[in-house]
Amino acid sequence: MAEIIDGKNLAKNIRLELTAEVQELKKKGIIPKLAVIMVGEDKASKVYVKNKSKACEEIGIEYEEYILEENISMESLLELIDKLNNREDVDAILLQSPIPKHLDINLAFQKITPEKDVDGFNPINVGKLSLNQDCFVSCTPYGIIKMLDQYKIEIEGKNAVIIGRSNIVGKPLIQCLLNRNATVTICHSKTKNLKEYTKNADILIVAIGKPKYITEDMVKDNVVIIDVGINRTDNGLVGDVDFEGVSKKVSYITPVPGGVGPMTVAMLMNNVIKATKNRKLK
Repeated sequence: MAEIIDGKNLAKNIRLELTAEVQELKKKGIIPKLAVIMVGEDKASKVYVKNKSKACEEIGIEYEEYILEENISMESLLELIDKLNNREDVDAILLQSPIPKHLDINLAFQKITPEKDVDGFNPINVGKLSLNQDCFVSCTPYGIIKMLDQYKIEIEGKNAVIIGRSNIVGKPLIQCLLNRNATVTICHSKTKNLKEYTKNADILIVAIGKPKYITEDMVKDNVVIIDVGINRTDNGLVGDVDFEGVSKKVSYITPVPGGVGPMTVAMLMNNVIKATKNRKLK
């Protein structure tokens, strides 16, 4: 039976460490502040934004929220980002995705100054990650690497297979794993004979948004499974991996919920504090 990678407990410990760090910053008169922008009424986004707000409150990070109308113009969105870029008291800016289709999310990410881009989506941070330079790393890939490290799961020399090529998870994760000397394969909706790749994985990371898509027959014995999926079904939240079947033959596996999700929020908080220190302790 697999060992469960307890992202919830790991995230809790990280948040305790960050709370202590914020207390030290406040003794120096430095108060970290995160500004979050959400456009429209996406239900999942509302949940994620609420979780970020609660984490900030718990750790001692000041939090500002901007809920914008669905029909806001691109010009108005960029204007708000520009104002936040120029505010000395705002250390970190996050634009919650998705945003309505009439808006250009890449242009918006480009507008967020790299020093405040705690989601790691500005092209400068993306480029620095590919060059293995110090930068802000997207929170979900960052959390995944942190989990592997905490459980002393070796990355170097391993066959790491990622299913899903999103800009938020799959693509930055390629660089994170390459920077740690894994042999990386990326699979996606156009990949033929997917099972050939999944059966060869030492570390399999699944982020495709299809409930219980990866089944027992698709993985080899003792593989490490990181399940990024969060799918709402009639039976509650489930991942992209059939946990019950797959967990019988793997060495490590993340649960859903309680795996990658809490770590994503914890690494966001980590990035906010890093941004604050970079700006105000120099």
